[in-house]
Amino acid sequence: MSKTDNRAFNANDYVTKLDMPRALYSSTIAFAFCFAVWTIFSIIGVKIKYEFNLTDTQFGFLISTPILTGSLSRLFLGILSEQYGGRIVLTILMLISSICLWFLIYCNVYYQFILIALGIGLAGGSFAVGITYVSKWYPKKDHGFSLGIFGMGNLGAAITNFCAPFLLYLGWFGVVKIYSVILFVAALLFFFVTKTDPIIVHRRKFKLKMPDSVSQLKPLKHIQVWRLSFYYFFVFGAFVALALWLPRYYIGVYGLDIKTAGILTTLFSLPGSVFRALGGWLSDKIGARIVLYYTFIFSSIILFFLSYPSTNYIIHGVGGDISFSLRMNLFFFVMLTIFLGFFMSLGKAAVYKHVSTYFSNEFGSVSGMIGMIGGLGGFCCPIIFGLLNDSIRIWTSCFMFLFLISMGCLIWMHCAILRIKK
Repeated sequence: MSKTDNRAFNANDYVTKLDMPRALYSSTIAFAFCFAVWTIFSIIGVKIKYEFNLTDTQFGFLISTPILTGSLSRLFLGILSEQYGGRIVLTILMLISSICLWFLIYCNVYYQFILIALGIGLAGGSFAVGITYVSKWYPKKDHGFSLGIFGMGNLGAAITNFCAPFLLYLGWFGVVKIYSVILFVAALLFFFVTKTDPIIVHRRKFKLKMPDSVSQLKPLKHIQVWRLSFYYFFVFGAFVALALWLPRYYIGVYGLDIKTAGILTTLFSLPGSVFRALGGWLSDKIGARIVLYYTFIFSSIILFFLSYPSTNYIIHGVGGDISFSLRMNLFFFVMLTIFLGFFMSLGKAAVYKHVSTYFSNEFGSVSGMIGMIGGLGGFCCPIIFGLLNDSIRIWTSCFMFLFLISMGCLIWMHCAILRIKK
């Protein structure tokens, strides 16, 4: 056997059956904690809004700021994970995020909240690190399901929306302290429980060079990467945005208290996370393209109904005016958000099945790029929601905007498929 053959990476030389689930479930739990921190402003932000008398636009910017950092950091964090290994990068990332979160308790003016929120947002970059780390432990044929399991770490949003309101009796700063300590401890546990990425061990063994950043960025010139990024802008970005915005929506539209609003938002976040594994499995079995078709078609239908504003009608009848109103009651609204979260969950897994199929050698950079664009959706959308509320004064305008995005994804995907078939 030649020297080149000896140096060829074979995961079976480094990975045991026990290593695979350990890497997967440890990363998923760590990602869930990071995601819970990343979306913490969905609950404490409501308290801060009233305490500091913020407008809807200021509130939207506040809850979106961590999403900005978490999004922009994903590209270079994905590259760093390919170069140095996801284990060490994720550990350092969690420690930095926990320290930034602790400093939030010293903020007393708006701009200070914004600055600290930028640091907290690094927790959102954990997705690009964790998904790169997990992908190194599993064969490509199992990436749909394994990466879908990892994506269930989105449950962190549901954890925050469900648990944080019940901790508010400690004050929003009390919630911050608890989350900071938990994330710090989780970082240490993750490091001591997991093992170094097998590809990193292989490079050290044969003293091979790490992949350079330029070669990792080459796939970004392909239009397919940008098309998948746009899909992820909707299925992930809109998911994050609604997980942040819905508590405010429930309080403003239905007059609910923050605990009830948090619980009902959890009903959206939960299926938006737990069914990601199902989306990965379906992508392995029937194809990611079909899964995305179902995602965009049904999401568009749901968002069309959610977009319709409460309206009073007066019809000039034969015997006089007839008046009635159309308004979606709370039960049907909650049910529609549950189904919306479900289809978004399937779509998130389908997008990354495409990535592992077409860009396996540059998975870190491509997944980081797609995650960055998706995360930017989570940053931009709440700000747009706030601007729409302050300008056109219609509560359902947020769903009108998302309906247009969903239809845009469906049309672009269908046109691309028609071009491929020609």
